[in-house]
Amino acid sequence: MIPPAKDSPLRLHHLWSLHEDTAVGWDEEGRALVLSGPRGTERIEAPTTVVAEALHRMELGPVRLANMLPATEDATVGQDSYTVVLSVLRAISHLVIRTLSVEDLRGPVLSVVPVGRRARFAPAGVPPQRRVRLRTDVTITVQDSAFWLECRDLEHRVQIHRPEAMWVVSLLAWPVTPDALVDVVPLPAELTLAVLGHLAGAGMTVAAG
Repeated sequence: MIPPAKDSPLRLHHLWSLHEDTAVGWDEEGRALVLSGPRGTERIEAPTTVVAEALHRMELGPVRLANMLPATEDATVGQDSYTVVLSVLRAISHLVIRTLSVEDLRGPVLSVVPVGRRARFAPAGVPPQRRVRLRTDVTITVQDSAFWLECRDLEHRVQIHRPEAMWVVSLLAWPVTPDALVDVVPLPAELTLAVLGHLAGAGMTVAAG
């Protein structure tokens, strides 16, 4: 697969979806959304229309939150809706898969998948000169033609969809700085750093001496 050139225009997308074993439906009175699955049941009382639509669409697959906000000329209304949706998603973060994608029609790059009820995720910024490496207890396996990064002490695992992400993972076998990664990996800097940020946010990396 040919990677995007380092100097090519790049648009990253941060996508959200519900874990594939999660079903979304209304309670008997139609007043609360019920999310059910092997991880238990979550109730969202009196959800707004935007929240309900977001969760139903996330049940079907990854979506951009911005695409679900109401079309309005009032920026405040849109921002308020975004804040409300984010608040709900944080409350059910153990059911939410976060996916990094590139607008190049080649599919997602990687996904961060929760495996525990305490799972909380946000991409982490790594200082440019800080040396980091992959945790020594992270295992890499192949399942359904995809690479998975896992560690029994972590609340997430990472699914690698494309080789670009695996290039970054392979270089993290040794201590390396974000700046060095950007110099070595034949990818746009934004993509390299986004992959690193998702790995770090999932706890897959540690600071190296």
